[in-house]
Amino acid sequence: MEVIKQGALFLMSEECFENYFDEHNYFDVPCFKALLSKGLGLAIIAGSLLVKVPQVLKIFHNKSGEGINLFSVLLDLSVITFHMAYSYVNGFPFSAWGDGTFLAFQTAAIAAMVLFYNGAKAQSILFCVFYGSLVYVLCSGLTPFKILVTAQSLNIPVLLLGKFSQAFTNYKNGSTGQLSAATAFLLLAGSLARIFTSIQETGDIMMVLTYCASSFANGVIVAQMLYYWNKTDAKSGSGAAKKAAGKSVAKKPKSKKVD
Repeated sequence: MEVIKQGALFLMSEECFENYFDEHNYFDVPCFKALLSKGLGLAIIAGSLLVKVPQVLKIFHNKSGEGINLFSVLLDLSVITFHMAYSYVNGFPFSAWGDGTFLAFQTAAIAAMVLFYNGAKAQSILFCVFYGSLVYVLCSGLTPFKILVTAQSLNIPVLLLGKFSQAFTNYKNGSTGQLSAATAFLLLAGSLARIFTSIQETGDIMMVLTYCASSFANGVIVAQMLYYWNKTDAKSGSGAAKKAAGKSVAKKPKSKKVD
């Protein structure tokens, strides 16, 4: 029973444990919301382990970062990093922000790969060293807390600028290039769920507003994915039809001349 209790206390408070297991009060709304938030948070963290892996694999497989706006990736990385550092230094529960740790690592990998496959191999290595040093400085206590608060407050305009830069690139190219649809949909789902978990576990209005802005921006990218996906399918279907028509004309037998 003690093992079960220790496991349950990882997901809920002592008070909620007593409500559920001692008093059998299964309809306690605050406890249910807290348990739901904790479960969602842990699920998001688990999902974040792989959320950008499809994007990483797509770049690696094609040996190309075509269509990926590096400026947008770097802005996205700065938002994730400052958010992670702000939450860590604030002492918020890991379930409320832990996904940022894995998203930061994967986003940094995407930036490094885009540099690498664009021919800037030395810059790619220097970027990795610089980013690792920056994370240490932000999370080790060397950075004054006021700077982290300021950085967190600037996350919303930076995030929107980064996402809309990518959206503009998609619009200009008439496609989403090497962007992964799976990653885009997972990011949207995660940011929507984070609105609830941030309200429930931190009560920090800046975090809540950041995830609201993130959900909106991710929604724009997903909408472009769907739009250009259908457009690409229509084009490929039209191209296939033209090709088939061309082949049938080529194969049509010539009529014999009758004297």
